[in-house]
Amino acid sequence: MRYKKLGNSAQDVSIIGLGTMTWGEQNSRQEAFQQMDYAMSKGVNLFDAAELYPVPPKPETAGNTETYIGDWMADRACRNAVVLATKVVGRSDGLGGSAHIRGGSRLNRDHIRRAIDGSLSRLRTDTIDLYQVHWPERVTNFFGQRGYRHAPDDDAIEIGETLTALGELVDEGIVKHIGISNETCWGLMEYLRLSEQRGLPRVVSIQNPYSLLARQYEVGLAEMGIRESVGLLAYSPLAFGVLSGKYRNGQLPDGSRLAMFKRFSRYTGPLSQAATEAYAQVARRYDLTLTQISLAFVCRQDFVTSCLIGATTQEQLTENIASCEVELSADLLQELEEVSHAHPDPAA
Repeated sequence: MRYKKLGNSAQDVSIIGLGTMTWGEQNSRQEAFQQMDYAMSKGVNLFDAAELYPVPPKPETAGNTETYIGDWMADRACRNAVVLATKVVGRSDGLGGSAHIRGGSRLNRDHIRRAIDGSLSRLRTDTIDLYQVHWPERVTNFFGQRGYRHAPDDDAIEIGETLTALGELVDEGIVKHIGISNETCWGLMEYLRLSEQRGLPRVVSIQNPYSLLARQYEVGLAEMGIRESVGLLAYSPLAFGVLSGKYRNGQLPDGSRLAMFKRFSRYTGPLSQAATEAYAQVARRYDLTLTQISLAFVCRQDFVTSCLIGATTQEQLTENIASCEVELSADLLQELEEVSHAHPDPAA
């Protein structure tokens, strides 16, 4: 396993991070324990959770994921071996995702305090290594949204208020580092500007989608991340499993995310299908799997600090973690670029 520094901090994190959002919905407590045991045995030290998880979010399952992680760390007595990351959710107008959390979650001091207390209790710890804002409070583009429309009358909690509340947690030793997620270039710039202007903690990471089907991060955010030492924690590196190849040719395996939850359609359109097929042919020519080239591509990027993989089976987990050791030749990389140029930005 390879490791990188988490932003400008001294913390080392594994190039493969363990995503956890299926635990408590698609995966049982026993399966979650097995995944964590295996991941740790392979050198994975970054575990990424959220108060919202598992996904899709529901009142009856909210918090299950954090509870499983907390119980596992207590049972294995391994808290200090884990770089523990979790997230606070904010306003979810139009998302249909978090209205059941705190009666309608916001990113002000009161909600952040209540959120961290809940996470600490479920995770059975007194410190979070990386505490992240799950998505922006303001109306903007995230989760694949296009066509920015400015809302001058938006009553969103200002980033400065959110950052001040997070800074208090850092000052008190409850949180070691802070990060953001599903953010734009302007949002990252504003967090950095305010931290410098007001002497507040600096974000060390941004967790955004990045894969062969969604390379928008490369435009703007990649340069900012490198120049400002804000590492990308790349989520959905397999595009909801589409880049594993299991949905090719119209397949919809029983128990798969897309079979169970029709709402996850971002990577299933005809353009994404065509691009996926082209990438699969590249993988075949080099005697590799589509999963291997997809994850190895993400792991090799300079701006990526950790590639957050998620799996529902042990077979998937094994291949995903091992993919970080796959070397992509110059010829293969050139073919990937050719596919990308032929199928630009296919995921809506």
